[in-house]
Amino acid sequence: MTAMDIKTFVTLGLGDNSFLVGSGDEAVLVDPQRDAWRFTAEAERRGWRIRHVLETHVHNDYVSGALEVRAATGAEIVVAGRSGPFGFEHRPVEAGDEIAIGDIRLIPRAAPGHTFEHIVWELWTADSTTSPAAVFTGGSLLVGSVGRTDLLGEQMADELARAQYRTIHQLALLPDSVRIMPTHGAGSFCVSNVPSAERTSTIGEERVANAALRAADEESFVRDQLASLGRYPAYYPRIAPINRAGPAALGRLPSIPSLDLDAVEQAVAGGAWIIDGRDRLAFADAHIPGSINVELNESFASYVGWIAPFETPLVLVLPEPLAESEPEAAAQLFRIGRGAVIGQLAGGVTAWRAAGRPVRSYPTASMKDLFETVRKGATVSVLDVRQPVEWRDDGAIPGSRTIFVADLAARIDELPRHEEVWVLCTSGHRAAMGASLLDRADVPVRLVARGGVIGWIERFERASAASGA
Repeated sequence: MTAMDIKTFVTLGLGDNSFLVGSGDEAVLVDPQRDAWRFTAEAERRGWRIRHVLETHVHNDYVSGALEVRAATGAEIVVAGRSGPFGFEHRPVEAGDEIAIGDIRLIPRAAPGHTFEHIVWELWTADSTTSPAAVFTGGSLLVGSVGRTDLLGEQMADELARAQYRTIHQLALLPDSVRIMPTHGAGSFCVSNVPSAERTSTIGEERVANAALRAADEESFVRDQLASLGRYPAYYPRIAPINRAGPAALGRLPSIPSLDLDAVEQAVAGGAWIIDGRDRLAFADAHIPGSINVELNESFASYVGWIAPFETPLVLVLPEPLAESEPEAAAQLFRIGRGAVIGQLAGGVTAWRAAGRPVRSYPTASMKDLFETVRKGATVSVLDVRQPVEWRDDGAIPGSRTIFVADLAARIDELPRHEEVWVLCTSGHRAAMGASLLDRADVPVRLVARGGVIGWIERFERASAASGA
């Protein structure tokens, strides 16, 4: 019986998985994020020495932790031979090469689709002599979905989608029992269709449940996959060059200095943006003029990277307790290579107000409030800041303006300045960002902080049916 164990690490904000595979006293690490000391700490706890870092592709959504792991452990970094140039020492591999640790072997297999150079890693144990026990599928075959094929540019999306079709159908020829262990999963913007919430699966389960594998033919697959794509964060094109050059290995999270009021004002005067990570209701009640509300939840960095220009210096306003919020914000921004974080406001908005600095506020409402206002015959200006694919698939309120939140700053002049704009999304999360962007531009705004478009449409349809009965 092969002695082996696999530890799955889920980075929810990115929707990604990393895998630590150990056998004997050795281990390999597959697709690590930049804050890699959580992986090395686990390996040390288990008595494993990480010998290799295996990459499935050049990542677009996060900065790789491969160099952090090598600095800590001396591990060899292994990439696909077709990945092109890198600015650091690495081992290129081709299909059929082998990485051995303990009682197991890992063999790369070409799997173009998500990217051209993409590979999957087959895990072979002493007990699996005719087929691998598992396959680390990166951005190819996912749980309930596949990796998107447009990250290298729309002009390549069709060619890569056809390659992805062939890749996943080759993987589907493996026995039902083979486990698939993808890097991308629920919450990732690297997927084509919404994936399952499960992080791993089997070939047999995917053959039954994955719609991508049930497409009638290649043309149907390509058409369906390209039609289903949502937007991906604006910082994505910045990440692959960072990963090719090799990010600096720091060995720890960068600290976020504490700034006094004068330092914050100086930073803003110099072009810095204030990102306020507090709850949407607290922000609406009182915030620093010009600040942007991106709540500090799992997707914080993705939306900061989407809305704030990548090189723009940032000042953070963080929720209490700082002992929790500061390292969380630092880790998320570190993962996407977001530098230029000048610091965080000491004492937050409370200190700002106490010193007599100005604050702004705007009203909030629920979807029920909006429904009742419209039902009574009032004319309301509504802005829906969801993604275009959501307007198409889930519908939108008749007469509402539809501008995706990441496009809002560039399209702010399309909004009226003589009437209040009600901003909404699915849950209030993106609406809070949108409302703060409008407030920053002096557009009168009301945040729909509770409820979402789907609930409004359902309520409206029920009311219409009742009135017509």
